[in-house]
Amino acid sequence: MATTTKSLSALLAQTSLEDHDEVLKAANAAIKKSKTDVEAHHVKAVALLHMDRYGDALEVFENRQGLQEKAAFEYAYALYKTGNAAKAVEIAEAAGPARGRGMEHMLAQAAYRSENFAKAAKVYRDLANEPVHDEEYDIRINSGAADSQLEWTGQGELAQKKKPTREDLEVFETAFNAACGSIARGELAQAEVCLKRAKDLCDAASELSEAEKQAELLPITVQQVYVLTQLGKMDEAEALATTIPFADIKELSTRYIAQVNSIAASKEISNPYLSHRLFHSSPKPPLTDQHFSFQSNILQQDEYVISLLSQKAAGVASSTEKVISATPAPSLAPGVNMAAVLNAAAHAHNIETEKAALKEIVPLLEKRPNDVGLILTIAHLYVITNNYAAATHLLESFFTRLEQSGSASDLDVRFAPGLIASLVSLYAQQGRPGAAKSELAKAAEYWRKPHKSQTEAPSKALMVAAGTALLDTHKPDNIKAAGEIFKSLYDQDNDDRAAVAGLVAAYSIIDPSSIPADLLSYLPEASRLIQDMDAAALEKAGIPAGTSTTAAPESRKRSIAPTKPAPARAKRIRKARMPKEYVDGKKMDPERWLPMRDRSYYRPKGRKGKKRMEGLTQGGAVADEKSTPLQEKKVAKDAGRGKKKGKGGKW
Repeated sequence: MATTTKSLSALLAQTSLEDHDEVLKAANAAIKKSKTDVEAHHVKAVALLHMDRYGDALEVFENRQGLQEKAAFEYAYALYKTGNAAKAVEIAEAAGPARGRGMEHMLAQAAYRSENFAKAAKVYRDLANEPVHDEEYDIRINSGAADSQLEWTGQGELAQKKKPTREDLEVFETAFNAACGSIARGELAQAEVCLKRAKDLCDAASELSEAEKQAELLPITVQQVYVLTQLGKMDEAEALATTIPFADIKELSTRYIAQVNSIAASKEISNPYLSHRLFHSSPKPPLTDQHFSFQSNILQQDEYVISLLSQKAAGVASSTEKVISATPAPSLAPGVNMAAVLNAAAHAHNIETEKAALKEIVPLLEKRPNDVGLILTIAHLYVITNNYAAATHLLESFFTRLEQSGSASDLDVRFAPGLIASLVSLYAQQGRPGAAKSELAKAAEYWRKPHKSQTEAPSKALMVAAGTALLDTHKPDNIKAAGEIFKSLYDQDNDDRAAVAGLVAAYSIIDPSSIPADLLSYLPEASRLIQDMDAAALEKAGIPAGTSTTAAPESRKRSIAPTKPAPARAKRIRKARMPKEYVDGKKMDPERWLPMRDRSYYRPKGRKGKKRMEGLTQGGAVADEKSTPLQEKKVAKDAGRGKKKGKGGKW
């Protein structure tokens, strides 16, 4: 073993460090002499990595026992370059705190590629806290990329920067990352400015050749087409898309997005069948250049939509059904829920009205009662048809089923921030603030406790909304809970204004003396709050003046100007008490509850009616008490009988 190692070292000393082919030959020669030589296998793997033969290098690591532990950095790099970034993260983390700075960079890159953007952002922050002169520029660029990806995945509260700074607009790479973050936040106008700045800086970069400039400008232009399309500037988007040389884009993932965006921006390609053909003619990226999951979900959604427009509803229903059935319900996976929405669209294809679509979609709940995407689709259709009660009942029933299941994963879905926000919005629409506050409080209580299935930090927006709702109840227990919520947010980020304001508001009610002095420094001064107020004008308008022992009693208060009384609120009448012929907006008859003969406008018809009315009218002739009209009628009838009986006989 020692002879082989010494021989290999001698060979390596005779070759140039840049001549990786010669190093590989020497390593292979050493391995032929001793297949158990770990050092020779290590040299071979490194030479293969330098030659960009990542698959061959990975094979060396997997076939040589002990080499993975000896060369953990190179093994993680080979995994990363062959598309297995998640495994690379495991290897890098297993190295422990003793891992060097190179392994820290490897961990950050692999975490970014495996979509663990929170970990990548944290590693880059740690690297920035221990700066190295040659790395400062790269760390700033990579940190900006991680922040923009956090925004895309709904974890914007973990991003280090929320707005583009002047420093970001000094280099085209950081300007591009700032534009991506702005797009994720929906700030499209700001993104358009950042992209133009990135283009100008790239054009002016003297250290780049013309070929390098063109390669860097292509992704910026592709992003510009997307932003212009979203802003509704279709003419500009279409004109810009025609200038993109798709074949020159080396990254197939970017080329694929560029071609899809050009279809969306084109006015000429209005034929859905032609769009379908062009969409599927785009080259699919390889395993090492895959889209991120949020991009893949959107592209898959585009494919389903184009298929629906091309009258391929049956195919969409079948393919989405496979996606849904492959994942246990309920699921919060965006791809699964997107498939559920488009599956419902396929079943309701060519149906014009929302009510008719509901008749086709609601029966699907019998097969998939816990399908989150399907439930939200039906709730949305209920909202469109102004049936908020049905939408609320649908979500409440779904939540009840999840609570009764007792499963940890089901409870995570039950208290998912997006679903909580949907139900709270429905409560607000129906004027039920108490139910909304109760729902927010339950969600906050759930996420404040650690769970085995909990992999991410609780949503900051949810916790702030819950804390604010608890403060509004003015109940001691709720205010105490709100204080704990804002305290946890403050511990995570002591510069968070929402956390500071909520914490001060809660402490000021519970125990004002316990408010830390550093929190009070955040509060604005009273003079600053009242600097725009005119005290004289307020007093003239009727604000009571301050009391004084020397002032005369009549001068202690200003008279309050008379105000218009608020209009009386119209009393709401229940539908059951409405008359059948009621017309909205028409004034109802105030005498509608009286019998017809007692109404002021009653006019009897015919001679008998008028005569009867005379007896009921005040001041009219009064019939004899002993002889009422009914009695007179009876007497006359009896007299008639007597005449008939007397005829032909004795009386």
